[in-house]
Amino acid sequence: MIHFFENPSNIVYAVQSVDSLSQEDISKLNWLFGNAKKLEQQTINRYFVGPRAAMITPWSTNAVEITQNMGIKGLIRIEEFHPVSEDFEDYDPMISQKYAALTQEMYTINITPEPIKEIDDIDAYNKSEGLALSAEEIDYLNNLSKKLGRKLTDSEVFAFSQANSEHCRHKIFNGTFIIDGEEQPTSLFKLIKKTSETNPNEIVSAYKDNVAFIQGPTVTQFAPKSADKPDFYAEKDFESVLSLKAETHNFPTTVEPFPVPLPVREVKSVTV
Repeated sequence: MIHFFENPSNIVYAVQSVDSLSQEDISKLNWLFGNAKKLEQQTINRYFVGPRAAMITPWSTNAVEITQNMGIKGLIRIEEFHPVSEDFEDYDPMISQKYAALTQEMYTINITPEPIKEIDDIDAYNKSEGLALSAEEIDYLNNLSKKLGRKLTDSEVFAFSQANSEHCRHKIFNGTFIIDGEEQPTSLFKLIKKTSETNPNEIVSAYKDNVAFIQGPTVTQFAPKSADKPDFYAEKDFESVLSLKAETHNFPTTVEPFPVPLPVREVKSVTV
């Protein structure tokens, strides 16, 4: 069941719930949506731009949690929709969708999963799908197919290709290096770590849990003398550590509610 609320700015909030809403819940939602008013119609025949139907936004997740803290139970999804003209096209189709009407079925997605596809020619599939598998990797997959006694599926080949993404090159970084037939004593990752091992300077922790810590300044903290009972506040000095972390591949995505567009680029490959 979907309930529509419209505020003075004509923004419509589509609230999906398990059951009907009580008058108390309606009053709370009217306040939450900025002096909105619950609309009685089941369908709103106007043009709107809002989130894609198949994509529950982080905003919705936060909004539903807020309503739970307000004592409103049974809400599944809340999204906001902005009114537009029929010929409006200035929106990002990657994350937004234009609706000719808001209906009771607007959140209903009827998608049938595609059947599993067996790959006859892994080399051709690699080229057609742009998987960037090397000749050695294709040979490995062909030999694996013979060993298993069956053809590999499209999901298996695709999953294998993702193991070589810019963030998952551990099979190379931690792999054994053999140069001119002679196995080298250190892997590429060990060579990378050797820099901080040779010159640790003020590094407290590195290459662990995807974050690094360096020694920070002495900081004066104003806090209670004890944490397990009410106590007086006092100043206390302690040696701080600073965490360093820079990620680019996690945002912007639908699972990152606060995307930060850092001017950082990842190195995708190194040729020696």
